[in-house]
Order: sequence, then C-alpha cells, then structure tokens
Amino acid sequence: MTTLAALAGAALLGGTAALAGAVALGVTDGGTTTTVVRETGSAAPAAAVSGSALPVREIYRRSAPGVVQITASSAPTVQTDPFGTPFQSPGQQALGSGFVIDKAGHIVTNYHVVEGASEIEIGFSNHDTRKATIVGTDPSTDLAVLKVDASARALTPLPIADSDGVEVGDQVVAIGNPFGLERTATLGIVSALQRAVTAPNGYTIDHVIQTDAPINRGNSGGPLIDMHGRVIGVNSQIETGGEGATGNVGIGFAVPSNTVRTVVGQILAKGHVERSYVGIVATTVTPELARVFRLPVDNGLLLERVEPSSPAAKAGLKGGATDVVVAGEGYRLGGDVVVAADGRRVTTIAQLRDVLNAHSPGDQIELEIYRGDKKQTVRLKLGRQPAQQG
Repeated sequence: MTTLAALAGAALLGGTAALAGAVALGVTDGGTTTTVVRETGSAAPAAAVSGSALPVREIYRRSAPGVVQITASSAPTVQTDPFGTPFQSPGQQALGSGFVIDKAGHIVTNYHVVEGASEIEIGFSNHDTRKATIVGTDPSTDLAVLKVDASARALTPLPIADSDGVEVGDQVVAIGNPFGLERTATLGIVSALQRAVTAPNGYTIDHVIQTDAPINRGNSGGPLIDMHGRVIGVNSQIETGGEGATGNVGIGFAVPSNTVRTVVGQILAKGHVERSYVGIVATTVTPELARVFRLPVDNGLLLERVEPSSPAAKAGLKGGATDVVVAGEGYRLGGDVVVAADGRRVTTIAQLRDVLNAHSPGDQIELEIYRGDKKQTVRLKLGRQPAQQG
C-alpha cells in the first residue's frame, strides 16, 4: 500500500497536522477502495494565453510576494491519564502555505493547515506578520479562506487560471514553505490529470492535478503556478511511497483552480459551502463487468448500497443484496443501474458528482435507471451533504 501525506509541516513545538485531501456529494465508489492516487471571477484557460512563457525567475519575482507562510496554533487542552489524574496537554502548531487572492486581504490555504486552530499568524515576504481570521472552510475540498487586516498596497494577489486548459506535460512552478523554508520555488510538469484524492472528512476531490514538482510538508496550501504566472491549483497532498514515509517521491497533488474559485466564491458569499447529496455507494459498470454479471447495459453506475433515509432511499432507489467476489474484487449485485442524471449520460462516479455539483440542496433531478431489464425514470430531491463521509 502506498501512502498519501498532507503537506502541512509540524512546528518544532507542536504535533502533526491533520490529513489533507473533496467533493463527493453523497456519491461513493463501491466495489474497490476509493483511489488515493462556482466562481469568483472569469479566467482564461491555462493553455489559451498568448505570449511566451515566463522564465522561472520572473514567475518567482512576480508571485513570491503573494505567497505567505501560515502558522496555525491550537490551544492547550486538559486530558486525563490512565489513573484519572487530569493534566494539561500542550498546544500544537502546524506550518503551511497560502496565497493572497485579492486586495481585501483574503488568503487561500488548505483546510488541514488551519483545522482546530485557535490562533493563526500570517508571515509575508517582507517579514511582516499579521493575525488572520477564518472566513470559512470546506473540508470536502480541503480548502479554507482566511483574512488579514493589511493595506491593499502591501498585498500581491495572484491571478487564477482556468484549470480546464491544463494539459499533461505543461511546466509548472510550486512556491511554498517546505519544512518552514520560506518561499521555496520548485519546477516540474503536470504529470497527470483527473486524479481523485480523499479529503479530511472522507469525501473525494475530483479532477485533481498530479505534478512532479517537488513539494513537501509545509507546502500545503501553496500555489501551483503555470508558466504565465497564474495559479492552476492548490498543493495539498503528496505520495510518499510507503507507510511511515514522509518525503517527496515525485508525485504531488493539487486541488484544481476551478474548484478553488467555486469554493472560494461560495465562502465569500455565504461563509460556507453547501453541497448536494444523494446517499449511494456505486461501482462503475464496464463492458467486462456487464458481461460477467449479465447487466442490461455496458456502461453506467451499479448501486451497491443506498443509505437509509437518504434522498436516494426516499426516491425508491434500490441497492444490491448479493455479495460476490470476482478476480479478488468484491461486488454487491441486484441494485439499480444509473445511466443518466439530469439529462446527461453518466458512466463514472466523477461524472455523476459533476452533475450534482451543478445543483443545490433541495433541487430536484431525474435519474434514468435500469431495474433488472426495465428502464425507468426516478425523480429525486437532493439533500445536503453530511459533514463526514459515513
């Protein structure tokens, strides 16, 4: 088993930070373990900008002043030893990164950097430090928005690109504070797209960008920047290569900028993010799976479980009842097969999550399903995503 690690570094006086990580919207992969592998403004696609790419030194010159170091401290707690004697446990500190997004003093970072913090201090490139407050957080995408009281002239907002234009092979620069080493720049490429990683609350972040730009603990919340000096993602996790390992092995993951813009927009507007929820566990149907199990269609989502009292249960959707193992993989058969949602064909879990992400709790959508060999249309009222993945 390989291990994903959050990128928040532990300060010398404190313990470790929480795990990093999504948007699940109440739709969970079934059959196999989840692979650990709307907007604040307009932006041009990352690959559509005219003009030559900037040298790394110029990207750093423009961007580094907008990258901050974050020290998040938690208050001491009173605990009890095995003999019932109370004692005070010292507070902890987590070190991470972030970047300025506007002249009003808003800063984006990872949720796991500031989770449980009682005090947050922001360090700027001119060695000025300011206290920050939390505007809002979204554990499901591992994002948080902070605010500092600073002069607009002292702030350097970083431009944000449209991450849909990112392509494998694009060069990228990561700037952050690995191991507390302030505003370190590293260079790499986009190694892969459409990865999925697990969030602190157990949900899934889709469309994640994989990069080989060296990032380590302390890079959490820092920007991944294209060669035109625009943010295409927020560095959040690394693959460490094995249980207990913590170093970089050339595989890092960044929450895409389009997800960031969506989440930040909701946080700035409402202070929180609301996500739709259906309450199902599903497996992607492949032609091979359809042949082996004699399913009515070659593509779709096989419902393995429907959560009790969920919107899916209230709409009458049926999960599986028979457990089988094929080639070492476990499946639950007998459930409905979803083939379309809101008029759009869905063949993967991520596609269904994308459909739901375009809706708010309380909206109604139609699902096209097969129950046995019979095709049906089910109308479903979306719920609100629970705080934790069950």
